[in-house]
Amino acid sequence: MERAIAHMDLDTFFVSCERLRDSVLEKQPVIIGGGDRGVVASCSYEARKFGVRSAMPLRMALRLCPEAQVIKGDMEYYSKMSHLVTEIIQEKVPVMEKASVDEFYLDLSGMDKFFGCYQWTSEIAETVKKKTGLPISFALSTNKTVSKIGTGEAKPSGKLELKPLAIQPFLNPLSVRKIPMVGDVTFELLSRLGIRKIETLSQMPVDVLQELIGKNGTELWKKANGIDLTPVVQYSERKSISTETTFAEDTIDIPNIRSILSGMVEQLCYQLRQEKWLTSTVSVRIRYANFDTETKQCKVAYTSADHTLLKYILELFKKVYTRRMRIRLVGVKFTGLVHGNHQMNLFEDTEELISLYQTMDKMKDRFGAKSLGRASGFLTQ
Repeated sequence: MERAIAHMDLDTFFVSCERLRDSVLEKQPVIIGGGDRGVVASCSYEARKFGVRSAMPLRMALRLCPEAQVIKGDMEYYSKMSHLVTEIIQEKVPVMEKASVDEFYLDLSGMDKFFGCYQWTSEIAETVKKKTGLPISFALSTNKTVSKIGTGEAKPSGKLELKPLAIQPFLNPLSVRKIPMVGDVTFELLSRLGIRKIETLSQMPVDVLQELIGKNGTELWKKANGIDLTPVVQYSERKSISTETTFAEDTIDIPNIRSILSGMVEQLCYQLRQEKWLTSTVSVRIRYANFDTETKQCKVAYTSADHTLLKYILELFKKVYTRRMRIRLVGVKFTGLVHGNHQMNLFEDTEELISLYQTMDKMKDRFGAKSLGRASGFLTQ
């Protein structure tokens, strides 16, 4: 059976959310970000015309577009709107994968026997726009890669259907940058070899690409030829990651317990970033010496940043530990997970802080997850 995979993406999601609250921002250059030393979390198409891009230092963005309206951003509000869109889409499709707070994959394979897949996806997009006021674009093809590229070309507020025979002609004239797995380093490498268009890349011998790029060479060649068998993974917010420690002896050493919680948060946040997850719910669990167990949890804006989540965890511990009794076990759990790349709080974090996380993660990749961390997290039990 021929697959029918749609990719839907909310257009300039953060900006669109802000425009729902303030119509004055319509058709104005808007930048979502915070602080003079912060970075651009999102920007409107009007700002992009001046060269402004996501993750760009805010100071540079304002030099390029001094008349831009700068808004700090409200991730709690954006998370709420993301949940609303998720519910609308999830009700209407058999299989939906939430790739990030504003991006969705739908597997509509076989539905053309009952509905036209393109018409069905169009109606979903219209429903999202009608019920939320948010603009959304989509593309429909036989796989995730082609549909994601198609959505990018359809924006803003566009839609595109790519039947099998139309896929390669569609891909050929596009820049290799359009392929999701091609970052700056790979693009520069390919450019030095004279490979700038997908058509050129698709015609390269696979073994040559493997020698040049490594194990990803074959995968890159497949994508350039419109081949991607990656399945759409059913979305579920019940997924979680957690860790806990049972003490050798029951303890009332609160500073040490806080230190252990710090280490737990670092460990779990590193895992989130490695697997490209964001969490929206955090909880702390304690078990007293008499085996009574208590848990406290709270909702948070989607994130995977240690310093943000540690603050909530320590607050929850303060609330859950209400007796002057020794503790036998302590644990931390992150739930409400979605895949996403907004790993930092781009509305508050500086370029230096974001760079620090990236550098620390690279060192952990090389030397092990426990090789580096906050000093407080290294205290022994």
